Amino acid sequence: MNSIQYIRENRETAIERLSIRNIDGEAVIGQVIDIDERRRKTQNELDTLKATANQLADQTGVLFKAGKTAEGNDLKNKSLALKEETKTLGDLLLSLEKELQTMMISLPNLPHLNVPRGKMPEENKTIHSEGTIPEFDFNALPHWDLATKYDLIDFELGNKITGAGFPVYKGKGAKLQRALIQFFLDRAVNEGYREIQPPIMINEASGYGTGQLPDKEGQMYYVPADGLYLIPTAEVPVTNLYRDVIVKSEDLPIKMTAYTPCFRREAGSYGADVRGLNRLHQFDKVEIVQIQHPENSYATLEIMKDYVASLLRDLELPFRILHLCGGDMGFASAWTYDLEVYSAAQKRWLEVSSVSNFESFQANRLKLRFREGQNKPQPAHTLNGSALALPRIVASLLENNQTPNGIRIPNALVPYTGFDFIG
Repeated sequence: MNSIQYIRENRETAIERLSIRNIDGEAVIGQVIDIDERRRKTQNELDTLKATANQLADQTGVLFKAGKTAEGNDLKNKSLALKEETKTLGDLLLSLEKELQTMMISLPNLPHLNVPRGKMPEENKTIHSEGTIPEFDFNALPHWDLATKYDLIDFELGNKITGAGFPVYKGKGAKLQRALIQFFLDRAVNEGYREIQPPIMINEASGYGTGQLPDKEGQMYYVPADGLYLIPTAEVPVTNLYRDVIVKSEDLPIKMTAYTPCFRREAGSYGADVRGLNRLHQFDKVEIVQIQHPENSYATLEIMKDYVASLLRDLELPFRILHLCGGDMGFASAWTYDLEVYSAAQKRWLEVSSVSNFESFQANRLKLRFREGQNKPQPAHTLNGSALALPRIVASLLENNQTPNGIRIPNALVPYTGFDFIG
């Protein structure tokens, strides 16, 4: 959630930042400030009334003790009138606070001023490209055909057991999954991230804390009997470990990594983009999360982006890095990099990671703060990144490394798979 104090003190900047998302900042920010001003005015009037009522109550007691009954009753009647007026103002204040809260939780994060302007994914800015795109002198197969040919993944069996988007991994396909998970976790731990094994179901407060609720309510699987949601990403439970927590500034940064299955309804998804592993309802992912001092969060974002790039480099995959435009950014993000790998048989780029700085947006919702010395606690900055999501990594590994006789395993993975070739 954005800070109402920041919006109030930086109105024009807030309007400009919101316009990067193609939102009429003048109208929205104006409405927010108007409600906030009415709320503050009502709060001041209520505080004044309460103070006056307390004074009258004290004076009434003094008059009754002094035997001045008539004067005491007169003040008592004035106190009763003030009490009624106080209730009216209190109800108005509650209504204004609710209205302001509704507006604030529906307002997306204010993008950094250097986020590119644009409405469509085509307007994202490519800032880096690396690796050689494979060219085949044979009939290259897409990963779904390779998975069937070498008995690695059974999409039909998953459909039988659960439904579309829930594949079954088998044999070397299952072992490749496990190898990638361990490889990503080992690399993250070596990079200083603390491994966490969180729950894969969350309550409503956790979904609200990281911005999934109310923004992505329809995209999450919900268990009504228990009021719980299946997680869309490990970012949610891991970041919520620090909900309602004040940390010491000297303990920053806090670096965490977690492997979890992830669940997304992907409602409305259809067509070639969802075939095979391209878009699933259940998939595996290793996530990295940092809680950082505001002064260091953007330097940290660059480090996290470069770290994810190093994983793709080790997997020998051609990749590119995009700086997302305002119209393509997530609800909670202030700045996002997407990393995409090239799918040789599909001849297109596939997103495999998003690395984002949320600034204080999540921390405000989570009440996650840090304290420097004896100073008043202030919101921390939170960041997260996929490092990495497995389905499209597997798709690209299979497609890019295929030969007429089988599929080569990148050298970095061989110690984890125990084999260097699928054939």
